[in-house]
Amino acid sequence: MSLLQLDHISRRFGAIKALTDISIDVAQGELRAIIGPNGAGKTTLFNLISGFFPPSEGKIIFDGSEITAVSPAILVKRGIIRTFQITEIFLDLTVYENLRVAAETAMGLNLVPFMSRARRQAIESKVDELLDLVKIGGKADRIAGELSHGDQRVVEVGIALSRQPKLLLLDEPTAGMGDEETHHMTGLIRSLNKDQKITILFIEHDMNIVFGVADRITVLDNGTMLAEGNAAEIAANPRVQAAYLGQEA
Repeated sequence: MSLLQLDHISRRFGAIKALTDISIDVAQGELRAIIGPNGAGKTTLFNLISGFFPPSEGKIIFDGSEITAVSPAILVKRGIIRTFQITEIFLDLTVYENLRVAAETAMGLNLVPFMSRARRQAIESKVDELLDLVKIGGKADRIAGELSHGDQRVVEVGIALSRQPKLLLLDEPTAGMGDEETHHMTGLIRSLNKDQKITILFIEHDMNIVFGVADRITVLDNGTMLAEGNAAEIAANPRVQAAYLGQEA
């Protein structure tokens, strides 16, 4: 069953064509990678899906409803949650406090001046659950700004999970990480998809990660869709080899 459908979408910025006639169908429970050279339109595609601006043409369907012109705030409530290339967390707070703020906000309790014991326990239970999901409980009391880049990205994913996403958009989740951090993040992505059944769409430049993790891969080039398929099909595609993998067609 389809969770996300992009139906012939295009996006122009004045005379610049950022995306042209893109159609993508993402199935419920799928782990899909979006790849392509710099300037291919990957981040623009994420901006359209997450409602930062609408397509110039075409429509977007999510969970059976059209969301072509729906605001980011409403899309978050409907279950489309996104992380960005630049990590966005509270650097002066601990890991636990970051996740607590996220849990309170997701539960609509961040502006409540007084909380009952039951509410406090529900928040604490949710934070413990998030710490366990992203496997960073051992660093719960660490100040986020003192963590490695990789651990900060893991905290950001934990914050995203507080909103119980139906579709999780990860923009270059392993960028700038060392081998151990990359291993942790790729394992986390697999676990969230396979064990938690979260549909994930991610942008990534590391082909070892893409080919090792993704169920399907969509290749963009100059704002158009160059190819789509599984890892074996993409690796064998001569157009992809020429445009992105650096091989002769």
